[in-house]
Amino acid sequence: MTLAEGVQLVTFIILTAGVVLAALGVVLSSNIVYSAFLLGGVFISIAGLYLLLNASFVAFAQVLIYVGAVNVLILFAIMLVNKREDFRPLKFNWLRKGLTVLVCGGLFALLSLTVISTPWAVTPTPGASGDEAIYLIGEHFFSDYLLPFELASVLLLMAMIGAIVLARRDFEPEDLITGAAADLQLPERSREELLTGAGKK
Repeated sequence: MTLAEGVQLVTFIILTAGVVLAALGVVLSSNIVYSAFLLGGVFISIAGLYLLLNASFVAFAQVLIYVGAVNVLILFAIMLVNKREDFRPLKFNWLRKGLTVLVCGGLFALLSLTVISTPWAVTPTPGASGDEAIYLIGEHFFSDYLLPFELASVLLLMAMIGAIVLARRDFEPEDLITGAAADLQLPERSREELLTGAGKK
């Protein structure tokens, strides 16, 4: 094993441990904000794994789209909605947890068996690599896959609008619920009052 292979192996182990630990934190954390931040850690670690595979474009897309868009969208939805609800005890909660552990353990065993039994032979594939692959991916994005690419952006926009609508429901005046007329205008103050601190209650 050369020095470069050793560095790659250690980096792979660190990134893999980061993915597993952050994913466990997402599931096991009781604070949903911490879970969202840990989800960003999962995405960043996966981007590092893509860099080890010389897939620079996929790694940057992972950071820009998932960390910069999806994870920030989740954080905005959490902070805008901000609904606090106490957990209520469920009947047969132990049975639900047992079934969850059984299903997750079975999936993990199946994936582990697949990884062990699959011959991972590295064969040279035709096609561009490196910077040339980025040019080809860009051409496909804006020609063959333009419609799915735009639909994904519209879907993210709809999710953001839905989060804002859910957040605004909690701040509706009581007069809107009863049907009476309400003054929805904010009290305005002059610039001089704001600078001098006058008009504060």
